[in-house]
Amino acid sequence: AVHGVDVNQPITSAKTAAIRNYTTQPRLIYKTVTGVNGPLVILNDVKFPQFSEIVQITLPDGSKRSGQVLEITRNKAVVQVFEGTSGIDAKNTICEFTGDILRSPVSEDMLGRIFNGSGKPIDKGPPVLAEDFLDINGQPINPWSRIYPEEMIQTGISAIDVMNSIARGQKIPIFSAAGLPHNEIAAQIVRQGGLVKLPAGERKHAAAEGGNDNFAIVFAAMGVNMETARFFKQDFEENGSMENVCLFLNLANDPTIERIITPRIALTAAEFFAYQCEKHVLVVLTDMSSYAEALREVSAAREEVPGRRGFPGYMYTDLATIYERAGRVEGRDGSITQIPILTMPNDDITHPIPDLTGYITEGQIYVDRQLHNRLIYPPINVLPSLSRLMKSAIGTGMTREDHSDVSNQLYACYAIGKDVQAMKAVVGEEALSSDDLLYLEFLIKFEKNFITPGHYENRTVFESLDIGWAASPYFPS
Repeated sequence: AVHGVDVNQPITSAKTAAIRNYTTQPRLIYKTVTGVNGPLVILNDVKFPQFSEIVQITLPDGSKRSGQVLEITRNKAVVQVFEGTSGIDAKNTICEFTGDILRSPVSEDMLGRIFNGSGKPIDKGPPVLAEDFLDINGQPINPWSRIYPEEMIQTGISAIDVMNSIARGQKIPIFSAAGLPHNEIAAQIVRQGGLVKLPAGERKHAAAEGGNDNFAIVFAAMGVNMETARFFKQDFEENGSMENVCLFLNLANDPTIERIITPRIALTAAEFFAYQCEKHVLVVLTDMSSYAEALREVSAAREEVPGRRGFPGYMYTDLATIYERAGRVEGRDGSITQIPILTMPNDDITHPIPDLTGYITEGQIYVDRQLHNRLIYPPINVLPSLSRLMKSAIGTGMTREDHSDVSNQLYACYAIGKDVQAMKAVVGEEALSSDDLLYLEFLIKFEKNFITPGHYENRTVFESLDIGWAASPYFPS
């Protein structure tokens, strides 16, 4: 008898539970690769494959790669290889089914470290001693136990602080395009981000009285060039925040398929910092367009029916599994604030990637090429920008009583100013009324004084509000 089971007796239903280990331990090893299609490997005669199971692949030269079971049809398994399929040989490649899903090792020691897109250290440091191994897809948060984000994060950028205030626990993307300074804006938000400092006793949320407490940054790069990765790394080092930063880098020359797991590994680390170490985590994901293109590549290799512009029909759901991993949870002090960056192909905001992102996230910060061409930094166009959670993060006890009034006034005047500017191009300045000229003057002042703090100017929200009032002295308060 083995473990109380008589091996000579037939297995009865009462004892079948212990048998399940035979599918995974000992692990089953296959040399039945029947085809390679893009990033996918097709295996035949597989016994008991499991959906999302991790497969260790040993190439003929002895190098190891990992993949994930995407699809199971009878005894066939389709495996997505994270490191790419070049060099895989149908005859001599060995595939080992691990019987487990993809788990990421997490530890507080990950702060200050640099990892590749698969979560392996690339900073010449030792491997991370894992405190836990967590499923990279995360756990769904019960909506009832979520806390509504209500503490404003001050970024020092007037266009964001006054007109598109970000709350702690919000997900708000930067909509940008090729050649625009979205990386600089994200770096500035990371560098300057902190709670609004109010006089003692005035703060609505007493727990946040401590100021810039327990802050951590998780930065995930997908398909970015070496220059972008170097820029962020250098910026974090120069402002002394590198020991609070965890970097995940999938560069442009790294495997495309790895981009699908990079944001998930990064968010798993962020959830560990936020909900177990109780830190306030800011997650910067760049560039979500590269992620969506990797998704399209896998979808095309699986020969799925394409949706708009060749992207898969489930891209909305897939993006939601990333963006929805932000927020706050009852009983935990930590929070996750997400700032995904995406470059709009051809500056087109109706492209599926920004379009679907805008549906899921709580607003957007729109980086404008025309403002950039006029050397305005940060070139944030406030009209298409929006923060859906702003209303609950501003006002008495959080910023200042007049905050929403200033914001609405600036929006109204700027919108009219833009109309007047368009009209002036048609009819000329002489045909404009005196009111129109006032709006035109406001437009110039607003763009020159309000929108443009320098790269290293850190305005408080109160300074930004005062500059907003000063820009519109001719209009009723």
